[in-house]
Amino acid sequence: MNPSPSSPVSRAVVTALTCLVLALPSHAQAPASKPAAPAGDTLLLTIFLRHDQGKTVDEINAHLDRTGFRKSFPPEGVEVVSWYIMMGVGQVVTLRLPPDNLRAVNLAIEKGAWGGFRTEFYPTYDFRPIWEELRAKSR
Repeated sequence: MNPSPSSPVSRAVVTALTCLVLALPSHAQAPASKPAAPAGDTLLLTIFLRHDQGKTVDEINAHLDRTGFRKSFPPEGVEVVSWYIMMGVGQVVTLRLPPDNLRAVNLAIEKGAWGGFRTEFYPTYDFRPIWEELRAKSR
């Protein structure tokens, strides 16, 4: 039985699991909502948008409105796989994109999010299909 995805406990569990997964770089992955694309077609990019704690949420939102961040992010051809609020840290966004779109993502962040957030980028890959195959073999 799955808990409601909107419950505070579910969100806290998902956030904690995300932190654990990101702490293990050799196994880092985004939650897979669909089968992974063939290798080389897309990549996953996890972005930490760390809150500038010298600003209120209203100030950060005003900055995002001024820069048009919500209109320009994500760029065309980029899929948002997950977008979580991590209390005390900021926002954690995982994108799936063709490698050719990496520059567009970088520019959208630089032009829109900088000034409201400090950013960190972590390229990742979907380990789930590999894990499932290894698990099936071990049964």
